[in-house]
Amino acid sequence: MKTPYETQAEQLAKAIDIVTEAFKTYPPKDWSESNIQHVIKVYFDWKETALNPKPAFKNKKSLAYLINDTFTYFQESSGKTVEYFWQEVVKHNLPFKRENKLSKILKRKRIKNDIEYDFITDVFVPYRQEGLLTEDEMTLLNELLGQYEAKNKTT
Repeated sequence: MKTPYETQAEQLAKAIDIVTEAFKTYPPKDWSESNIQHVIKVYFDWKETALNPKPAFKNKKSLAYLINDTFTYFQESSGKTVEYFWQEVVKHNLPFKRENKLSKILKRKRIKNDIEYDFITDVFVPYRQEGLLTEDEMTLLNELLGQYEAKNKTT
């Protein structure tokens, strides 16, 4: 009988196979063949890490980081690569959903964990530059980042 970790790791591995197919079938605009091969190798390494973790990392938290890393591009980008990926995820009945993480965080008015914190710090400047955030949202996100940092400060 499979453990919950093994089941989730296998689902992630299937999603990563779809990632590879998506990048090969619909390479993102302005990406060179070298870029694509590099990204595919990174995803392959994540797949291997998920399926064959070191004993200390065979846990839900470590797997959550791999899942987050795997889906970051597909949650934050758009285009044929991304659309194809999500269509295939649905077609293969994988338990992953496309979500708007930022709107959830803004609505909740709280950062739950390091993954959300990292996400906000990664997208804050590009989203602001692209005009995807209002002044009020930028102010709220700055406040949430400060609160999270204060709460999780290590001395």
